[in-house]
Amino acid sequence: MEQAAHDFIVEILDQCQDLALATIRPDGYPQATTVSYAHDGLTIYIGVGHQSQKADNIRACDKVSFTVTAPYADWSEIRGLSAAATARILEKPEEIERAGDCLLGRFPQVGQWADAARSGAVLLLEIRPRIISLLDYRKGFGHTELVGA
Repeated sequence: MEQAAHDFIVEILDQCQDLALATIRPDGYPQATTVSYAHDGLTIYIGVGHQSQKADNIRACDKVSFTVTAPYADWSEIRGLSAAATARILEKPEEIERAGDCLLGRFPQVGQWADAARSGAVLLLEIRPRIISLLDYRKGFGHTELVGA
């Protein structure tokens, strides 16, 4: 991946707090849900309920997609990401700690759920993009560039 594309992705991830995460339901239909996230470079971390539909969907199929759109005042300024990715439930203590630190650094209020995470009621997920479509209307209406992560 070119440095300019990498920088664009990180800039969008830095500017936003929520993304739309699509998982695959058991009946084959996609399920899209808005979730808050933190990231370390291109790696994204989210917390979900242990018994949530998202968690169940990811247990059955690790393929996910997500979109992120930066704030804009005019259509000519729309910038965002659309990605095909894989997700996994973190299990190793050091991975959970890293994800937790990222989330806590971005959202200090998540500290109130630390006990729930320790008890397993909240799961931390790692999402790794595989293919990313960069959306940048500053380069023209509907302009996209496809990059591998």
